[in-house]
Amino acid sequence: MGCWAIAVHGGAGVDPNLPVERQEDAKQLLTRCLDRGISALRSSLPAIDVVELVVRELESDPLFNSGRGSALTEKGTVEMEASIMDGCGRRCGAVSGITTVKNPISLARLVMEKSPHSYLAFSGAEEFAKQQGVEMVDDNDYFITEDNVGTLKLAKEASKILFEYRIPTVGLDSCTSEAETPPLTMNGLPISVYAPETVGCVVVDTQGRCAAATSTGGLMNKMAGRIGDSPIIGAGTYACDVCGVSCTGEGEAIIRGTLAREVAALMEYKGLNLQDAVDYVITNRLDHGKAGLIAVSSNGEVACGFNTVGMFRGFATENGFMEVGIWE
Repeated sequence: MGCWAIAVHGGAGVDPNLPVERQEDAKQLLTRCLDRGISALRSSLPAIDVVELVVRELESDPLFNSGRGSALTEKGTVEMEASIMDGCGRRCGAVSGITTVKNPISLARLVMEKSPHSYLAFSGAEEFAKQQGVEMVDDNDYFITEDNVGTLKLAKEASKILFEYRIPTVGLDSCTSEAETPPLTMNGLPISVYAPETVGCVVVDTQGRCAAATSTGGLMNKMAGRIGDSPIIGAGTYACDVCGVSCTGEGEAIIRGTLAREVAALMEYKGLNLQDAVDYVITNRLDHGKAGLIAVSSNGEVACGFNTVGMFRGFATENGFMEVGIWE
């Protein structure tokens, strides 16, 4: 028998001026999700059940960018993505272009368990959802929040896709005077504009079984049809017999670096421990992209890494360690 461990995230890329009340709301949500996961693990639920349970909780709260509260496309619609992976046998399921399914992570699991495929998207995924009888909503409006409508308007005015985790620092440490220092922006938008990011959960249970799950609405003002890293196995999500990993951040950079799989490969083939593997991929595999990730090992370890200003994250282990944080 091993020791269980769990980690959750609510995205990498945090406005350093994020109001304190929003910070506290995020910490409370992450703590609530950890508590649910801990209770499930103490009840001997398998890792794959726990990651689905926790991500469903995150999808149901509009605070982060998944399920209800998802980022909006350039057309003002929601196209959600999710994936789940069971380290036992490396079984996986993923979905993209979801518009009416209340909890995309549960549909991803059904793809894994009830279909002959690993990945379904857009109308095919929606039709499969109807066949499986999952909970659906009448239209896209359930997922759209007033805050995100306003953020999309700002993004369109600036003609930008909102990469909220890109915070340029050029000039801040130079010899220019305070008056000459340009104001901080996020890809052209004022720093006061804030949009949360992807959610995820990784778990190892007392049997040493690892699992990972990731869910997102994608990028604000993204092109319709854009697919990020979150549903791509090996990029945004991965689990095997040594670890489970969930990523967040600039999807295009995470895809290029196959970030989640790289963590596992370094452990499997180079013998690195969990935290060293995480540190290596964040430093060497992002090609100037901005991202973060959480991970657990089959030995009951937890780890995280990010090269952004902050990442919403929480951890708990069977030996009593528990931490929820945002900043470095």
